[in-house]
Amino acid sequence: MPSSRVSALTRNDITSTAKSFHWHRQMPKWSVVVEGRELPARPLILTAAGVLPNDPTNSHQAVAILKEHGFEVRYEGRPLNEGEARSSEAQFEALLDKLRGSCKGGPSLVGLREREHRDDRY
Repeated sequence: MPSSRVSALTRNDITSTAKSFHWHRQMPKWSVVVEGRELPARPLILTAAGVLPNDPTNSHQAVAILKEHGFEVRYEGRPLNEGEARSSEAQFEALLDKLRGSCKGGPSLVGLREREHRDDRY
């Protein structure tokens, strides 16, 4: 859970901090675009809130706050596409359903493959 100072941030707080924010290190995986500048998500949030770098707010929480305020969030420099994320989640759920089905005591994939080999020999 983000700290109370981080949770209380407004869009204006983040935008005004971004104007004077300077980052000279390697860009972390999560970044945000504020007024045309790509900035590191978590460090920007922590600076805007006026908290120390060891604040318990993690990158995912910082990203969630930035999304709530309508900023464009990027992962490894690429914009997040919500549709692709949902599509990937749907594919993952379909895979899990298949795996669950194979564990219910029905025919196993190995058993089906062995049966095919036996049938092919005759």
